[in-house]
Amino acid sequence: MKLQLKATVAILTLAAWPAAAQPAAPAPNTALETLGAMHQTGSTADWPEVPQTGAKADQVKQNLAKIKMPSGFHIALYALVPDARHIAVGPQGVATFVGTRKSKVWVVTDRSREQNRVLEYAAAEFFYESPDVVAGAVVAEGDLIPKSEESYNHTARVCRVGPDNKLYIQLGQPYNVPAKDKFDLYRKVGMGGIIRMDRDGKNREVYAVGLRNPVGMDFHPKDKSLWTNDNQVDGMGDEQPPGELNRIANAGQDFGFPWYGGGRTRTVEYKADTPPANVVFPEVEQAAHAADLGLIFYTGSMFPKKYQGAIFSTQHGSWNRTQPVGARLLVTFLKEDGHAAGKSEPFAEGWNDNGYYLGRPVDVAQLPDGSLLISDDLVGALYRITYDGK
Repeated sequence: MKLQLKATVAILTLAAWPAAAQPAAPAPNTALETLGAMHQTGSTADWPEVPQTGAKADQVKQNLAKIKMPSGFHIALYALVPDARHIAVGPQGVATFVGTRKSKVWVVTDRSREQNRVLEYAAAEFFYESPDVVAGAVVAEGDLIPKSEESYNHTARVCRVGPDNKLYIQLGQPYNVPAKDKFDLYRKVGMGGIIRMDRDGKNREVYAVGLRNPVGMDFHPKDKSLWTNDNQVDGMGDEQPPGELNRIANAGQDFGFPWYGGGRTRTVEYKADTPPANVVFPEVEQAAHAADLGLIFYTGSMFPKKYQGAIFSTQHGSWNRTQPVGARLLVTFLKEDGHAAGKSEPFAEGWNDNGYYLGRPVDVAQLPDGSLLISDDLVGALYRITYDGK
């Protein structure tokens, strides 16, 4: 029996929320302050919904018929979600939140059952149908990185709550390879690395450095090591440097950028400089310029045992390579000692149709039933992967 999921998509955008019930519009930050104090903003807005049937849905389903996966696995359209990027599945299974590159956060519900800051939405899963979601600033706007270093490039700010109940945040840096006069500032702030802090924003520290543009991270369910993708230097040729899947065993480790552009490939800009002796090289080298993004450890029971505890990760697909690579979902198996057992393997592929993208996977998340969700920002959709052995 196949479960037919009928998804409704509604939108939340902080910038659009009225700040108060009064006719005069207060300053934009007042809305956040109002919500943080658990007061209503007075908004009566009707949030738009995205139609889930029609020509686009039909075309997406046709494209998914071309996706190849191991026997017994199936992929289906879960929801049409414009600009779908990173996914957060609500712990109660009520709603799934999907971020975008813009100011919007979409909410996907199963009816059958801003940059340079960090916000917290308490109980968002239960108040998503109202603009009055309790919100508070964990890191105030302009305090996450220096405002002088804000950029349109490498602005990913993926967050995870770690097993130590601290907040971990990936901080990309805006350059292909930064100038040497940026080095000390970036190391101090944690740009080109991962920072962590208490859930209230206190006790901030740089957790890992030497990561050019880390995107996607998750904690090993047993040894609690932190694993992260890292996107490497452009302009060094089609086949180098490799992308990286890194294992962070403890705080303070250095993963080699900017001396290394990816793997053991030295950058031109830092080739004459001696790298630190304690550089940690990647657990797995990935295809060059494939744009590795989302990453999770699979902890469900729907998939066969060989996949339980494995890493699923997405490759968005290259943008400046002669022959595009990527646009697929990978699986990486681990050994008993917690290290990678070998190269990552393609798990779901077919979105790269001879160099023409039918889709570009961004993130991967696990639903409570053990199925996987994949976001696609080119198509504007979420896909669901299930297993029934047939």
